[in-house]
Parts: sequence; C-alpha cells; structure tokens
Amino acid sequence: MSRNKVLQPDFKLAFLLPKYWLTWLGVIILYSISWLPYKWQLGLGRVLGRLLYKIGSKRKHIADVNLKLCFPQMSEQERQRILKKNFENTGIALFETGMGWWWPNWRVKRKIKIIGLEHIEKAQQEGKGILLLAMHYLSAEMTARGIGYGHPMVVFYRPHNNQLMEYFQFRGRGRSNKYMLGKKDVKGLIRALKEGEACVYLPDQDYGRNRSLFVPFYAMKETATTTGTLIFARQKNVESMMFIPTRNDDDSGYTFEISAPLANFPTKDDEADLIRVNQELEKAISRKPEQYMWLHRRFKTRPDENAPSLYK
Repeated sequence: MSRNKVLQPDFKLAFLLPKYWLTWLGVIILYSISWLPYKWQLGLGRVLGRLLYKIGSKRKHIADVNLKLCFPQMSEQERQRILKKNFENTGIALFETGMGWWWPNWRVKRKIKIIGLEHIEKAQQEGKGILLLAMHYLSAEMTARGIGYGHPMVVFYRPHNNQLMEYFQFRGRGRSNKYMLGKKDVKGLIRALKEGEACVYLPDQDYGRNRSLFVPFYAMKETATTTGTLIFARQKNVESMMFIPTRNDDDSGYTFEISAPLANFPTKDDEADLIRVNQELEKAISRKPEQYMWLHRRFKTRPDENAPSLYK
C-alpha cells in the first residue's frame, strides 16, 4: 500500500489569526449554502455567473480569447453564447466546492452516475495500473469527491496556496479517494501505477516550456503540451483511459464516463502520442464546451519566446 506523499495538513492555531478571517468568512458562507437544495445552489450559481459576465473581468477576456483561438470558424453569436454559459457554470462551480467538501456521503452518491467502471476492474484484475486522463471541467470539486464512490482513486493535484483553504480542500477531495499526491510528486504517481492503482491525471493545461512539445490543440497548431503524460503512460503494465465528467443538462447530477483503454497508445513517437492525447481531449471537451475551464491561459507559452502574449 502506498504511503501518502502529501503530508495531510493539520489544523493550526495560526488559522485563527486575522490574516485568515476573510477566508473563514468565505468558508462559513459556503458551508451554510451547501446545505440548501441542490437545484437552488445551481440557480444561485447561474445568477452569480451572469453577474460576473456582466461585470467583465480579466478572466472573461482570457476565456473569450481562448474560444476565438480554438474555434475561429464559429460565429461570434455562438461563441458569446458559450462564453455566457461558461460563466454560469463558473458560478455553479463555486457552490460545487461546498458540495464536494462538506456534503454527507449519501447526498453525493445520489447525484453520481458512473459509466465504464468495468474497464478499470478488468485492468486491475490483470495486474495493471490505470492512468485516467481527465480535463479541467468546472465541476472539478464534485468530480474529485464523487468518483471515489465508484472506485477510490489516487489523485494528482495542485495544493492550494492559502494554507487554510488547503486544509479544507485536502479533506474535501480526499474523503472518498485513497490519497492525493502533489503535482510535483512524479515518483509517487509512478509508484501508485506500479501498485495497480487507478490514478487521475490532467494533461490539458500549459505547464510551461520545460518538458513540453508544441502540437495542435483545436485550431491552435502549436500548443505547449506536457510530455509528463507519456512518463506515466509508458510505465510497464499501465493502461491509459479517458475520464470524462459532465454535469447533466437536466440538473439531476453528474455523469462520469471511463473509456476503454486507448488502443495502440503510447507508441515511441512523442509528438504523435501528444497529438493523440489532445485529440482525445478535444472530443471530450466538445461534448460540453460550456463546462470546460476556458478561464485559464491555455496558450501562454509560445513557440517563440519573444512573441507577444495572446492575452494582451
């Protein structure tokens, strides 16, 4: 059994200092709202998202640029429709944080449907580790909490910079999963795969020029794409599968889909393999583009280091 390489954050008396008072206020409000009926919280999230859209922000500009870069043939009207829906989903995501961190088990389980668990079970029966390739959907907190009730996972994640928020985030995400590993603990994830664990990894953000290749992502022909995916996928006895979480359109909850193992993947061709990864991500994201996290600077690293930012 692997030991958790992220030290579980303990409660500190320092959390009671004035520097954390605003964080405490936000946590108390979020915790209180989390007890409201599910559909009420979705409605509040949509209202908040519409307000954020109208106010406008740096994040709105980033999301708009990303949509234009990825879908240049799409009409302005359609892009704006997706952008508005994306902000509604961003508002919902705030309240999903409270749901994911504090809902009781019975309440989470009622909202989760998982398709394709048999692929994980078959691979583990054969003594293999499973690399689940996911994407940054806005429902991440409910996804991290919910997937563990179908099959407890090892989750590769980024610790929160605010130590009090990290205290709550770690406990919330870890309530139904085996353990979590910090994003720099490559050896820890490799060890988990060797031990036959199912591990969630997200290869869809710009992690910088180091250990990246520039391959197509949607209409962007040269997108910095991490080669870290291949470090894990090429471990002995590892199967790579897509993990696609979505929030249901009828507000009934969430559907998590686990694909069959990717055939003929990985190969020995880094570029071809990363193109394949991005193509699989595109297919998944295109199902519900309004639920994807377009608010991050996916194209901040350019092939030419001296090229101006696409987000200015």
